[in-house]
Amino acid sequence: MNLLESLKEYSVIVADTGDIDAIARLRPQDATTNPSLLYQSAQNPKYRALVEDALAFGMRAKGDRKSKAAATMAKLAVNFGCEILKHAKGRVSTEVDANLSFDVDGSLARAHALIALYAQAGVARERVLIKLASTWEGIRAAEKLEREGIHCNLTLLFSFAQAVACADAGVTLISPFVGRIYDWYKKERKADDIAPQDDPGVQSVTRIYNYYKKFGYRTQVMGASFRKVEQITGLAGCDLLTISPDLLDKLEGTAGALERRLSVAAAKAGAAEKITMDEQTFRWMHNEDAMATDKLAEGIRRFHVDAGKLEEYVLALVEKIQAA
Repeated sequence: MNLLESLKEYSVIVADTGDIDAIARLRPQDATTNPSLLYQSAQNPKYRALVEDALAFGMRAKGDRKSKAAATMAKLAVNFGCEILKHAKGRVSTEVDANLSFDVDGSLARAHALIALYAQAGVARERVLIKLASTWEGIRAAEKLEREGIHCNLTLLFSFAQAVACADAGVTLISPFVGRIYDWYKKERKADDIAPQDDPGVQSVTRIYNYYKKFGYRTQVMGASFRKVEQITGLAGCDLLTISPDLLDKLEGTAGALERRLSVAAAKAGAAEKITMDEQTFRWMHNEDAMATDKLAEGIRRFHVDAGKLEEYVLALVEKIQAA
């Protein structure tokens, strides 16, 4: 047995990549992408047909070149999602634009547009998770979408306040970012590394998992953004784990069996106390976590920058077609 096989006994494995070849090779249950991954994949010649199809769709959209680029980007995300679902038997996560992170109505409109495009492609909404940033506004949008039967994956999650608010909103899935939490504390402590047993990212996901299971929340926890194998194995038993292809390969290439680290029984025996969450409590608790406020803001900015790069790439293609 290798570590990946052992891990699959305790957790659902999700591929964190836009590389369809990697997904086809690894055959994960689910897959997730983000603007950064899509930007990389869109430039790959092997996916040119997906890009050209999205361009043809965008060129038919009404409005100026920015409107056509926005339509192209939405269709591109869905095209990659559909292609991914040919190799993943579960769900794919597709992200709402980062610049809508504080816009409930804008997030809802974008989510509805993505779901409509998937429906046109013959993909049922049950196989799609709409990815939204875990801002107060993103969580409110997700709450409304869940009531409509549109399932959501709340991303850029760093604080316990975000996790509690997501559970109270009844979202399907959260993606706490282990590696980015680790990065922040490593820099803050001026350390070259942090031992697995002291890793703040692993500790954060463990706390969230235990809270959810103790109080019977249906929201699933998917550990994300890993930097090393030890962070993954330290969360064996978490509902889902989304892992990059290079780390999946390392797990698969290492012989051994894992010990389960997280369990419902242990969580129910824990001493966690229930928190009553409203907007004021959320904003204060989140504000008190310096790491979380830093990383959420940085994450939104980074995704927006990468979405901008993708938009510029698409605009250049649009202009090339219009000039022909």
